[in-house]
Amino acid sequence: MSEPRWFRVLRVAGLTGLALFVLVPLYVMVTSAVKPLSRVQDRFEWLPGEITFQPFVDMWSTVPLATYFRNSVVVSLGAAALSVAIAVFAAYAISRYRFRGRDTFRIVVLSTQMFPGILFLLPLYLIYATIGQVTGIALHGSQIGLIITYLTFSLPFSTWMLVGYFDSIPRDLDEAALIDGASPVGALLRVVLPAARPGIAAVGIYSFMTAWGETLFASIMTDSGSRTLAVGLREYSTQSSVYWNEVMAASLVVSVPVVVGFLFLQRYLAQGLTAGAVK
Repeated sequence: MSEPRWFRVLRVAGLTGLALFVLVPLYVMVTSAVKPLSRVQDRFEWLPGEITFQPFVDMWSTVPLATYFRNSVVVSLGAAALSVAIAVFAAYAISRYRFRGRDTFRIVVLSTQMFPGILFLLPLYLIYATIGQVTGIALHGSQIGLIITYLTFSLPFSTWMLVGYFDSIPRDLDEAALIDGASPVGALLRVVLPAARPGIAAVGIYSFMTAWGETLFASIMTDSGSRTLAVGLREYSTQSSVYWNEVMAASLVVSVPVVVGFLFLQRYLAQGLTAGAVK
């Protein structure tokens, strides 16, 4: 049965509106990045009357963008790697073993996603300050402290999602590996993990993107030496003016790693999210 004509028109109109909603801001960002500052501040132009690539050169000297870029890469990759490593072992234990408090632990892990992240800001800040006073380990204003902070967000969801993915992998694979003489850890590393690559990729992408674009905790938990891109972009705004063309140019540059990584790994991301959701 073919769909009514009015429904097709409504669908096309809805999709067109959604595409414009996404593409128009992107177009404005790209065109503003190749305009002189005067043409961005004084008036709005849909078509750039003068094109220049000088903002892509000046943005590196106006603020220490390279340092912020390096900090973001280190923090995001560190948070993603630790989240995957810890979530793999935690999810495997929950999926394959039966122990007292197992169901309660799963509920507690999932329930942490119900609370807004801002509730953890003050407790984490006080914990870091206390650890620094007692032990001398400076977690506040360090990359390690920021990585640990992002683990509190990404690790519960990563564990929960990998539990669903491991549940979809037949236990016969584990048993066959154990019969062949492999240890439980060996069965996990050699048999289960290769079969769980889509789920692991999904967890890694989620953890990386969570850390890459986060601003609230990064603005409080960092200093000038550990500041990330999400916070560093604000420095293009001064008391007298805002370098809008450099802000747009920097935003395009810092979006490239996430966009490229997503395009290459979107197949694994879709498979991982679908498998965990279906289970």
